[in-house]
Amino acid sequence: MLSDIEIAQSITPKNINEIAKGINVDSKYIEQYGNYKAKIDLSFLRESKNKDGKLILVTAITPTPAGEGKTTTSIGLADGLKRIGKKVVCALREPSLGPVFGVKGGATGGGYAQVIPMEDINLHFTGDFHAIGAANNLLAAMIDNHIYHGNALRIDSRRITWKRCVDMNDRQLRFVVDGLGGKANGTPREDGYDITVASEIMAVLCLSNSIEDLKQRISKIVIGYNFDGNPVTAGDLKAQGAMTALLVDALKPNLVQTLEGTPAIIHGGPFANIAHGCNSVIATKTALKLADYVVTEAGFGADLGAEKFLDIKCRVANLKPSAVVLVGTIRALKMHGGLKKDELNCEDLVALEKGLPNLLRHLHNIVDVYKLPAVVAINRFPTDTDNEVKLVIEKCKELGVNVVLSTVWAQGGLGGENLAKEVCALCEKQNDFNFSYELDKPIKEKIKDIVVKVYGGNDVSFTAEAEKQIKDLEKFGFSDLPICMAKTQYSFSDDQTKLGAPSDFVITVRNVKVSAGAGFIVCLTGSIMTMPGLPKIPAAENIDVDSNGKIIGLF
Repeated sequence: MLSDIEIAQSITPKNINEIAKGINVDSKYIEQYGNYKAKIDLSFLRESKNKDGKLILVTAITPTPAGEGKTTTSIGLADGLKRIGKKVVCALREPSLGPVFGVKGGATGGGYAQVIPMEDINLHFTGDFHAIGAANNLLAAMIDNHIYHGNALRIDSRRITWKRCVDMNDRQLRFVVDGLGGKANGTPREDGYDITVASEIMAVLCLSNSIEDLKQRISKIVIGYNFDGNPVTAGDLKAQGAMTALLVDALKPNLVQTLEGTPAIIHGGPFANIAHGCNSVIATKTALKLADYVVTEAGFGADLGAEKFLDIKCRVANLKPSAVVLVGTIRALKMHGGLKKDELNCEDLVALEKGLPNLLRHLHNIVDVYKLPAVVAINRFPTDTDNEVKLVIEKCKELGVNVVLSTVWAQGGLGGENLAKEVCALCEKQNDFNFSYELDKPIKEKIKDIVVKVYGGNDVSFTAEAEKQIKDLEKFGFSDLPICMAKTQYSFSDDQTKLGAPSDFVITVRNVKVSAGAGFIVCLTGSIMTMPGLPKIPAAENIDVDSNGKIIGLF
């Protein structure tokens, strides 16, 4: 059996100009990065008179080590839509080097449902993440430089909230002390690093509509507080112009293709467990001008990525999805029902029935909380039995939702045709899209709405520090911002050991901070970290390059 990278390397891609021509993008808007990658100039979106297509969100059940295949399904669905004669563009996030070299792997799909060139996309791609890291760290340097040269803004070095970042899982950098070595080398202080995908700069880039919007958002970033307890911004440091200069090319969306030549726009990559987990607004809006159907995805399960896509991104960008695809596997549901990974190959209707509430809660949220039409896509494995499939279909029909079996990993677009037909039918239905909370509610009430309505919890507990932080944010006028919950991806609760659909739990919010540039309030729950670590045996150990420069071991 061929590996993902071997499958990807067996396909000869079309020249990127051919892909652009197929969706009527004039060459004047295309900036090539070699033969198979390009950026689309921002002027295309400003000048396009095309009617917007229909937006399809792909989300998933709570992830398990058994795998779900959300990105693979997104790509296979796009290929399936193309096969049944629809004009379609896939709009996805860029992968982070952290998971690529860590445990999760890349984010370009799998099997015969992939975007290519997968090596480029999973590694440096067009340099967007490097630009984001540079802009983030320029601001950090300007903060400490300002303090060194007299500190006219009276920044309290004990209350600097801005961290440096690097796009790698490196637990050693979570907490550091810098500025050592005497007066000439800065002011000693406690500091730390975030992974680049958790940087507010990533969120700002992904939620900006234009260069001017990007610059204004950057100027609003709160970097810390002065000795009077008032916020200090990047605008106060006059950093927004230079930071925007570093990001001006990164703001342009990237055009690539699937294995079957379907256009794919891949841009931005915030994590959904510690950030808002969606590709850029500019990428999505560009795709909507280019196609009748746009397939996009949001990170991790529907409690994280989809919640933030719907409550944050759709609100900010004035987007309205036409349909939602909820992806799951019978294997993963049996894990939610209590089985171990090595016990999944045999039929077990008892474990499946115990695990099904996880899928059903996600489905309930999409249909009943957000009022959107949905279909369940089950990635079928050879070990899945007819009885197991029948049970999933029966339970979903009780909520009025159809189940479609997907075989896109093995068959590409052919295995996604039935799903494509179901999605097209859903897109023709009217929907009453609704948010899970209203912006004018107090901060604590918005957080509770997410916990109760979306997670299925009972209540929220706030630490004394979080209570104080919320009072400060309300005092500084940030009460009307949406909420970005930072929570484990492995459970509806903030305890990753609680699988399935736990109830009677309380979410503990231990830290609340404002991302004023991004335009949301971040709530850290449980033990969530903004800088992940590598596993005992990182994927990096298996990645190599042969004597001809061919990359191997990437997945």
